[in-house]
Amino acid sequence: MGVPLFDTSTPLAALRGELRAAVERVLDSERYILGPEVAAFEREFAAYCGCEHAVGVANGTDAITIALRAMGVGPGDEVVVPSFTFYASAEAIPPTGATPVFCDIDPDTYCVTADTVHAALTPRTKAVIAVHLFGNLAPVAEIEALGVPVLEDAAQAAGSRVIAPLHADSAAGGVAKPTSDAMRPGAVGTAGTFSFFPSKNLGCFGDGGMITTSDETVAERARTLRFHGSHDKVTYELLGYNSRLDELQAAILRVQLPHLEGWADGRRQAGRHYEQAGLGELVRLPRPTGGAEPAWHLYVVSHPEAERLESALAAADIGHKAYYRTPVHSQAAMREWGAGVDELPGTEQAARTHLAIPMSPVLTREQVDEVVAAIRAMG
Repeated sequence: MGVPLFDTSTPLAALRGELRAAVERVLDSERYILGPEVAAFEREFAAYCGCEHAVGVANGTDAITIALRAMGVGPGDEVVVPSFTFYASAEAIPPTGATPVFCDIDPDTYCVTADTVHAALTPRTKAVIAVHLFGNLAPVAEIEALGVPVLEDAAQAAGSRVIAPLHADSAAGGVAKPTSDAMRPGAVGTAGTFSFFPSKNLGCFGDGGMITTSDETVAERARTLRFHGSHDKVTYELLGYNSRLDELQAAILRVQLPHLEGWADGRRQAGRHYEQAGLGELVRLPRPTGGAEPAWHLYVVSHPEAERLESALAAADIGHKAYYRTPVHSQAAMREWGAGVDELPGTEQAARTHLAIPMSPVLTREQVDEVVAAIRAMG
C-alpha cells in the first residue's frame, strides 16, 4: 500500500454538501468581488488568529508585498529574510523597492533565530520576515526584542499555536513581549500573511491569501493597496494592486475554518505517530521551537544521505519531496542580492539533508508504520 505525501481529499469528503451549498449561495447572490462572504471570512479568520483585522488578498505572495508596504517598507530600505524558504518569501520584497537581505536558519527547526537575524541587521533594516516554515514557529518575540518590526510569513502555519511565552536572547538585549496561551501565528508580530493555496493547512479551491494585524493603520493601508490604492474607486491615493480574495473562495474557506483546529490536531498526532514508531532512531526529526505546537504542514526530516533516503521511499511507493535544495539567495533571479551573501551554514545543511515525508490530518499509524519500515529497510 502506497502512502501519498498529501491527502487533501479525505478531510473534505464529509464537507462536500456544505461546500456546494456555499458555492450556490454566492452564485445566487451574484456578488463576486469584496462582498459579504469576504467580509465575514475576514472577521472569522481574525477572531481565530486572535488579532483585530484580517484583509483578504489574491494570494500569499501579494500578501507579503502589500503587508510590507502597509508597514512602511519602501525604496532604500532593507528587509531581512531567510534563504531556506519558499522563493516567494524573498520574491515579494523587491516590488516594494526594498532590498532583501538573506539570513541563516537553525537546521533543527528550519526557522530563523534572533541570532541569525541579528547577524543580518543594518541601519537600513526596516522589517524582518520571520517564516514559520513547515508549520513550525519562528521566535517572533525574540526577534522583535532586537528593535525591528516583524512580518510573520505564516503561509504554512495555519493551525499552529504558541503555548508558552517566548523569551528573548539576553545577549541581544531587551525583553520579549509576553504571549498568551494558544496565541496564533499572524497575531504575534506587527502583521502576518497567509496563503490558502489548495495544499495548505487551510486551502481554498484556487489562489487566496490574507494579511492579519492588530495595527489599524497597517490594516487600512493594506485594504487601500489591495484595491488599486483606492478607498472608493474614485480617488486613488497610492500605486496599489488588483489583489482581492474572491467571494467564492471566501465562502469555501468559511466552510472549512471551523474544522481547522481538528485538522491541526490530526497533523500534530501524525507527528507523534512518527516519534512513537521510532523514526527518530533513523533520521533527525524536526524540532519544534520553544513554546510552539506546530500543525505540521510538511513533516521534514533530515538525513546525511538524503538521496539514498529518497530512493528507498520511492521504491516503497511512499510520497516524498525535497523542497529547497537550492536556497533562495542562490537562485538565478536573486543574483543581484544573493551574490555577496556570507556563508549560511544552517541553510546549506538544511538544503542538502532535508526531505519531506507523508503528512496530513488523517495520516494513520498504519501508514506511518509503513513509512518507517521503508526507511528502516534502507539500513
